[in-house]
Amino acid sequence: MSDPNQKRPKLIVVVAFDRGNDGELFPAFGPADQQSEERAIRTAKGLAGQHVGVIAWSREANPDIGEYGPPTILFRQGEVPDME
Repeated sequence: MSDPNQKRPKLIVVVAFDRGNDGELFPAFGPADQQSEERAIRTAKGLAGQHVGVIAWSREANPDIGEYGPPTILFRQGEVPDME
């Protein structure tokens, strides 16, 4: 039985994008799991000047049963594809 007060694990990710010769965005860095939201924001800010776009986001996750909450954008700069 799970404890409803137990914090769910969070999936925290940073992805940076570049534009290919065909003009399409592609992941140039990541998706890379991060240990904390603060670290994800720091990593994303560090990558922002080197790529056409970068995004850091988190969501509650229960990968054992394939359950994921809605994504929360922590940092976004430049061109990034729409979140699904």
